[in-house]
Amino acid sequence: MTCVVSRTGRDLQRYNNMGRRQVVGCIPYRYKRRNEGDNNTCNELEVLVISSQKGQGFMFPKGGWELDESVEEAASRESLEEAGVLGNVECELGKWSFISKSRGTYYEGYMFPLLVKEQLDLWPEKNVRRRVWMTVAEAREVCQHWWMKEALDILVERLSSPVQKVQEMINKEEDVALACALS
Repeated sequence: MTCVVSRTGRDLQRYNNMGRRQVVGCIPYRYKRRNEGDNNTCNELEVLVISSQKGQGFMFPKGGWELDESVEEAASRESLEEAGVLGNVECELGKWSFISKSRGTYYEGYMFPLLVKEQLDLWPEKNVRRRVWMTVAEAREVCQHWWMKEALDILVERLSSPVQKVQEMINKEEDVALACALS
């Protein structure tokens, strides 16, 4: 069973020791099979972007990290609520400090990759957001937050590393603890 409504309010919101709101986001990704002729196939990396609630540009799913959940649980929840995808939250891409455009205050943002296993037809914010699968280059062009673009660059670098390629060959479903330890 998945949640049918998004969490709202800031009663359970986490703040760091400097009073900055902590937010967590995910870069949902998948490999799309593409034929290159003569029985040659290639797996092309695609990422999922969503529209902002106000409809001004695209970004990756993100939202508040709450007191009753781990940072990974928050990342997974935001991907479900905002983009309607479920999958494996992988090793953290990094932490950024940024100024909220709407509030003019500093936030602390954590980003994670999410290898998508399921895309839902119905999700909590379906009526207020659009979701679009696109190439990394397209996502980099349309993403409105500099810190999310940096996280995307880190993800691409990580996924193109020899360690990651070996791990994918062994077993795509295997725990990513080894990759996290080596990155």
